[in-house]
Amino acid sequence: MSRSGQTFGKKEREKKRELKRKEKAARKEDRKSNNLKGQGLDQMVSYLDANGRPTDTPPDPTQKVEIEASDIQISIPKKEEEDVDPQRKGKVAFYNDQKGYGFITDAMDGEKYFFHINNSVDDVKENQQVAFELEKGPKGLVAVRISLV
Repeated sequence: MSRSGQTFGKKEREKKRELKRKEKAARKEDRKSNNLKGQGLDQMVSYLDANGRPTDTPPDPTQKVEIEASDIQISIPKKEEEDVDPQRKGKVAFYNDQKGYGFITDAMDGEKYFFHINNSVDDVKENQQVAFELEKGPKGLVAVRISLV
């Protein structure tokens, strides 16, 4: 008797191919049975709830909020100008005499403002009471025209 023309490896490859064909046919049938084509628009639409999560149920029309188009701002809102009192009083919280800068703590609101010695009328040291004015600098409000009290 003669041997079979197929080897063990060939038989295994044929089995794998047949298994893949069957799996592919099963996936095709599954796609056909779960197809949403031909169904109504209600079956394909998804809604968003108040938190932005998708949901199946439409929103409640009684909780609808009307927004006017003029209220929508597309750009960055402009910063409002601060109403600044011209003369303020405070205390020098920190001063570096080698570099010529420091910080003044405002007596009214407790905010700290940067100052440079070039903006000072008098020589200042730490813990001295001073009077100053505020101006807009490149990084915020800056103390200028500093004088001892």
